[in-house]
Parts: sequence; C-alpha cells; structure tokens
Amino acid sequence: MPKSTPLNAAHRAAGARMVDFGGWDMPLHYGSQIEEHHAVRRDAGLFDVSHMLAVDVTGAGARDFLRYALANDVAKLTQPGKALYSCLLDEVGGVIDDLIAYRFDDSDFRVVVNAGTAESDLAWLEALAAKRGGAVSLQPRRDLAMVAIQGPRARERAWEAMPAWRGPSETLTPFSAARLGDTMIARTGYTGEDGFEVAVPAAESVPLWERLVAVGVRPCGLGARDTLRLEAGMNLYGQDMERGTLPWDAGLAWTVALDAGRDFMGKAALEAAARPHVFMGLVLKDRGGVLRAHQKVSTSRGDGEITSGTFSPTLGVPIALARLPAGTEPGESVTVAIRDRALAAVVVKPPFVRAGKSLVNL
Repeated sequence: MPKSTPLNAAHRAAGARMVDFGGWDMPLHYGSQIEEHHAVRRDAGLFDVSHMLAVDVTGAGARDFLRYALANDVAKLTQPGKALYSCLLDEVGGVIDDLIAYRFDDSDFRVVVNAGTAESDLAWLEALAAKRGGAVSLQPRRDLAMVAIQGPRARERAWEAMPAWRGPSETLTPFSAARLGDTMIARTGYTGEDGFEVAVPAAESVPLWERLVAVGVRPCGLGARDTLRLEAGMNLYGQDMERGTLPWDAGLAWTVALDAGRDFMGKAALEAAARPHVFMGLVLKDRGGVLRAHQKVSTSRGDGEITSGTFSPTLGVPIALARLPAGTEPGESVTVAIRDRALAAVVVKPPFVRAGKSLVNL
C-alpha cells in the first residue's frame, strides 16, 4: 500500500490522477500535463514534494561529518542559509543519491533526499556517523510537509498568499534558505524556473496549499515535473544515475570537490576511475519518433544510450539526456534507434530551457 502525503486528500478532491511513485501515492496530473507544464514556464505552478525527506544534521561534529559524507564540500557554505547540491557516494564512487544540503551554522545543517532512497540514505548516514564517531545527530523530519512553488511569478504569488514570508525571503539569492519559526523557505527548485521550495509542519500544509491555489498558483503533478526537469537538464535518480553510476557518467563532475586535504567517501575510487563517457543532451531532428530511456545512440566514436527522454512542450521537439562515448561534442550528428528506424539527432549541451527561454538552436 503506497504511503500518503498530508496533501493526499486535497489532490483527490481536485480530481488528480494518482499513481504509485517510489512507494508514495502521488498526483500524476490534474487534467492536462501540458497545461501544467506551461503554467510553470509562464506563471506559477505548485507541487507536493512531501514524499522527499528532510534530515536535520546537528551537533558540534555536523560540519566535519558532512564534509566526509558528501562529494561536494559544505565548507563552501559560509553564510547562514546557503545551500549546495551534492551526491552521496558509496566506497567505489557510485551514486547512492543526489541531495541538497543547507547550512544554518556549523552545527546545524539540513539535507533533503529523494523519496525512493530516503530510508536507505538515512540508514547509510547513520551507519557512517556511528563508524566515524563524533558529536553528530541525525533527525529525520517526518513531521514536515514540503511544497514547491515554481515559475516566473512564483515568488510574488507566494508572498500574496503568505505575506509573512516576504520579509525573510525577499532577499534570498538562488540556493539559499531562511527559517520562519518551523517553516523553511528555500529559493531552490527542480524546474529551471525561479521560485521556492518550502517545508512546513504537516498540519499547516493543507491551509497553505489552499491559499496558494486561491491566488492563482496552479497545482501540477509528476508528469509536468518530469518534462520541466528534463528541459532544465536536471537528473532523475534511478533513471539518469543510480548506485554503480559514477558522477562523471551522469554529468555531475561539477558537484564533486576534489580539494587537496579533504577526504570523503568514494574519493579514492573516483580519482582512480577512468572517464569513458560524457553526459550530453540530444534533440531529435527527424520526424516520426519520441526519445525514450534505453534507446541506443550511434555516434562516430561508438554507441551510447539515452537515460531520459520526452517531448519538450516548450521547444516542440523530442529531447533527451544521454550517456555517450567520451569525446562527443555539442553539434555532432548522431542517430537514435527508435523501433526499426535510425533517426537523426544532434548533440547539445544541457540545459535545453532555463527561465522559460530556449538555450539550444533548433
């Protein structure tokens, strides 16, 4: 039986089509996935992301623990509320999960992990903390709900619904957060648009959802969330990378801080690993097909594979993320095996769309 978020009844009352996603009963769409996608690109959309898990990492040893546990370095976070994106790696450098870490001070951090890996992530972190020792506490915040308000008008609509948020959040820069009592407002997202991701006590989530909808923020489901994140060139765990995938093979080298003097889980393996692939985008040039995961890509350097693919509502063409042979460059022509045909595509550097604008030449 799938688990339910505190907003489940609100989704059903709104006529959402519900699906099992990572063991959670979640809305796929509320009628039109395409309209929901465009609402986020043009105005503001609202997502229930309460299936994700916030874990508070506190104590005198919190900073040093996260410097070892994460491939990116939380020492970069020198201002209260600043955040970074990182991978959680195993001993051989494989991606256990991707997450966002927020720093409030050196003894007070929060990490937000994916729904499908939440329990295994927590167990991994707890085992790592026990092995390393030190004064660190891990508290899963299952008492919280989380929503994402995304789009060019997301912030102004959020302030219209919740005027008390304006003061703490108006000066937030991207990838930073503020606390207002038990509420955390973060200027982060998974769509390539501006907006907030907000954690609130679970009991406050339905009134918050209703107030946001009342000021014109459109409820959106997992379908639009997937096309938006793919246009924005953002990976999906379990599809674009998984345990056994090295960060290099998922376009995540920028999230690995190989600084001299800092050890972290998986570092030695990464330093010794070859880099036989690049992670790039594809735009289908031929008509008559849609790019999907696991389709074979033929290049002049050998074969690759699509990891995520969809039809882009913003661009009006099929797009994909793909793992291709090392040396493949943007602008190169390739073919994709779609059913019994080899259709032409061009390699591009993701993202495809940011802030509602195309970043590729069609």
